[in-house]
Amino acid sequence: MASKTDVAEGFTDAERAAMKERAQELKGNSRRGSRATRGDGASEVLAKLAEMPEPDRVLGERLHALMMACAPDLQPKLWYGMPAYVREGKVVCFFQGAHKFKTRYATLGFSNEARLDDGALWPTAFALMDWTPDTEARITALVQRAVG
Repeated sequence: MASKTDVAEGFTDAERAAMKERAQELKGNSRRGSRATRGDGASEVLAKLAEMPEPDRVLGERLHALMMACAPDLQPKLWYGMPAYVREGKVVCFFQGAHKFKTRYATLGFSNEARLDDGALWPTAFALMDWTPDTEARITALVQRAVG
């Protein structure tokens, strides 16, 4: 059986940091309890986005504005230290900046709560490199389908 140290050594520093952020999020959620509101989550998401380097910050802020406009039933919150949008406490979609895990592109991901089903195979994550009118239209359609 693997020891706690062996398991921890299998994670990168960024992954361990994300797990610590998630633990803090859960701790904060339990303290707030039923007092948590859409505004609480939105302010936390906006604060996290403000800390991001460009272009992640710009992409994340544009995505957040789109989510607030086209999916008002979803609640913003932090999830592993990144912006996420939830329905009834379950993550539907999330943004992960490229800087988080030192990848070459940001990611817009959808969980199994998203209603994107299309036969036996469909994408659940998308590389996000730039915000263009076409990008915005495609994301809007995906989000509307995911929450529809």
